[in-house]
Amino acid sequence: MKLIVAVFDDWGIGKDGTQPIALSADRKFFRKTTAGAAVIVGRKTLKDFPGGRPLPKRRNVVLSRSQIVIEGAEVCHSPEEAAELLKDEENVFVIGGGTVYRQMMPYCDAAVVTRIHTLTPCDTFFPNLDMDPAWEMTEILEQGEEEGIAYQMCLYRRKAK
Repeated sequence: MKLIVAVFDDWGIGKDGTQPIALSADRKFFRKTTAGAAVIVGRKTLKDFPGGRPLPKRRNVVLSRSQIVIEGAEVCHSPEEAAELLKDEENVFVIGGGTVYRQMMPYCDAAVVTRIHTLTPCDTFFPNLDMDPAWEMTEILEQGEEEGIAYQMCLYRRKAK
């Protein structure tokens, strides 16, 4: 299982339930990377998606404590339940938000992180993998600049125990 996230230089990921700056290159990379995969998303983050609906061409699993039904998605009520449900899936991405990232991180061995090299006010943060001795950046997958903002799509891997 992998995490996929866009972070700013302070590892901020969002403010008031949305991404403050969204680069079109990152959106395109996200669509390409997660196409055909299973994705795990929180109920609040799902509301920020276009139309508040599950992503097309993916198996959507919504992690929520609420007893809800979401058309086009499967609802799980714990990280353990989500991991068990998707254990036979070849390609699984945790796609947010902040609470879901923290809950699912122990199940993940890789993280695809778009580093957006700017700062913007955030109230939600992703753990700083550069400061975590259990993780290492192993590859820069893509990089560029958009509207004067440099970015890098980086692959982090959990170090062997």
